[in-house]
Amino acid sequence: MTSAGARTPVSWASYRESIGDRSSLFAAVAAARNIERALYAGSYVDLSPSTAIPHVTYVDTDRRAARYFADRPLVTSEVGDADVRFIAGDYTHPLAVDDHSFDLLISLYAGPVWDHCARYLRPGGFLLANTSHGDACVAALDPRLDLVAAVQHRGDRYRLDTDALDEYLVPKKPEAADADAIRQSGRGIAYTRAAFAYVFRMR
Repeated sequence: MTSAGARTPVSWASYRESIGDRSSLFAAVAAARNIERALYAGSYVDLSPSTAIPHVTYVDTDRRAARYFADRPLVTSEVGDADVRFIAGDYTHPLAVDDHSFDLLISLYAGPVWDHCARYLRPGGFLLANTSHGDACVAALDPRLDLVAAVQHRGDRYRLDTDALDEYLVPKKPEAADADAIRQSGRGIAYTRAAFAYVFRMR
């Protein structure tokens, strides 16, 4: 990336045009699971959790994200008075947050968030993860977690499917369900029934 590109201003409004609006996703999760505090590792500038969750801590290494979150008037213009905190850092290293202090841990297209950030989730808290980098696949094999919902979506509309959960996370190739192999590959595995993401509850 050129230095000129690195200085290009970003905002949630512009980023939303490329990824879609996930606000209804977080509205559904927050309403169903009574979420007050969330940690979004690898967030870039996706502010959609703050449209539904009162306190959200965002984490990213991207300098553009750091500049965006430092512009408090801009952030406020997009999500109002929500309590927004940003940590400029690598979530694979210890973060300046308390262990067991969040109701929800968010892992969307961000890598092995569960492996590195499980410590920050309270007992009984929730992990929202997709299979993009294998995080939901690893989570599905973790005995500390129970699947409580699958996320389906069409366009910008999301819903939580809580029926027939035993039909989800069934590998097309059973031998592929190996957590270490998934971590090494950094890729998700194929399931017989797909979903955009999954919600797990920590025991």
